[in-house]
Amino acid sequence: MNNAIVLTNGLLTSTDAKTAHGLIRGTERFTIIGVVDCEATAGKDAGELLDGKNRNIPVFANFESAIAQLPHANFLVIGVATVGGRLPGNMLEVVIKAIEAGVSIVNGLHEYLNDKPDVVALAKAKGVTLTDVRKPKSREDLHFWTGEIFKVTAPIVAVIGMDCAMGKRTTARMLRQSCEANGLKGQMIYTGQTGWLQGGKYGFVFDSTLNDFVSGELENAIVSCWKETSADIIFLEGQSSLRNPSGPCGIELLISGNAKHVVLLFAPKRKYFDNDKHWGAIPPVESEIEIIEKLGSKVIAVAVNTEDCTTEEAFAYQKEYAQKLNIPVLLPIQEGVDQLIPTLKSLIKYVGCK
Repeated sequence: MNNAIVLTNGLLTSTDAKTAHGLIRGTERFTIIGVVDCEATAGKDAGELLDGKNRNIPVFANFESAIAQLPHANFLVIGVATVGGRLPGNMLEVVIKAIEAGVSIVNGLHEYLNDKPDVVALAKAKGVTLTDVRKPKSREDLHFWTGEIFKVTAPIVAVIGMDCAMGKRTTARMLRQSCEANGLKGQMIYTGQTGWLQGGKYGFVFDSTLNDFVSGELENAIVSCWKETSADIIFLEGQSSLRNPSGPCGIELLISGNAKHVVLLFAPKRKYFDNDKHWGAIPPVESEIEIIEKLGSKVIAVAVNTEDCTTEEAFAYQKEYAQKLNIPVLLPIQEGVDQLIPTLKSLIKYVGCK
């Protein structure tokens, strides 16, 4: 059994806990049975805290209270993605307590547990495993770009955003699920640790890959997925954004991944990259669309991240941008993504007729 407790240590309601948010919404790799956060959120349901949907995932103030009620937990998953990938605060203390309790650890940060001799020795003594999801592949396991991507006949859709923590992975996952529910063979290529944690079979961890091999790893994941699944359509999970100065990213998906179609996410109330004025203002959606289309791809829809919006404001933004852009505008959290199915079917039909 892969029963897992997610560790957020007081960050559950922040964007730093986007890994936890993804796992709470769904994963095929684990069964999430609880979250360790803090006194302020203890006793509540993690799903209700996240988006108002009860998912029967209780939140605990500390690991001791969690394991007392959930003795069948096999894994503790570190559920945060911090700037620089460091273990925040006293999280290592909680990890050690979990190991002592016979619980294996899954870590998606850049600070690797397997690089800590004392932690490794304790895990060995307790018979548990330490999995560092972001540990780079060895050189012999990496792929260089070959051009085989041009043989893929299924439409490739990049799900990219105007900033970090926009909901790119969540939207890509929802699009794949919506395809399945509507008789289409949709597949998703993950590009971050959370995608793997959610059970992704095809993909790689973008920010742990040597730059020379990013394009090749992306191509290999897409080509392998297409060959092995005969997918009707393939969605690529984006990372960061085209113009976030802390880590601009996305052109690789359009050029090396040959994604000729894009779903673009934006948050109308977020003014600055990573909410930091010093990093600069997020440009208008229209200018991002212009850049994408100059690179040879077509924005087929935008999706609204409705952080800090009331329900009324969310639907008002949907109406406003639908009129401005004359393309579908999705509210993934409020409405799902089924609205885009006719567009996706038309892409598959078009490619099939070529």
